[in-house]
Amino acid sequence: MAAKFELYTDKAGEYRFRLKAGNGENILASEGYKQKASCENGIESVKKNASEDARYERKETAAGKYMFNLKATNGQVIGTSQSYTSASGRDNGIESVKKNAPEAAVDDQTA
Repeated sequence: MAAKFELYTDKAGEYRFRLKAGNGENILASEGYKQKASCENGIESVKKNASEDARYERKETAAGKYMFNLKATNGQVIGTSQSYTSASGRDNGIESVKKNAPEAAVDDQTA
C-alpha cells in the first residue's frame, strides 16, 4: 500500500488530514481547519515542504518522548508527528515524511 493523506472531519466538524505510511501507520497529523479548502492547502504545503530538512522542528516532550513538527516557510506548524520512544524513531518518522509526502495521494473521506 502506498502512503496517502486522509482528509476527514473530526467530532467538532473541523477538517483535518493525516499522512499515513504504506504500512497504515500515522506519521503526520494536522490541526483542525474550519474550511475544507484550507485543509487542502495544508496538504499541499506539506507536500511542498516535506523534502526540506530545515522545516522540521525536532522536540522532546516533558514525558521524555520524541516528536517533530513540520513547519511552512512562514514558520507555522503544518503537521505534527506522533510520539516516539527514541530519537532514532523520530528521525525515521521524519525520513518517512520526506520520502512519502511529496507523491502521496489524497483520500478525501468527507465526500
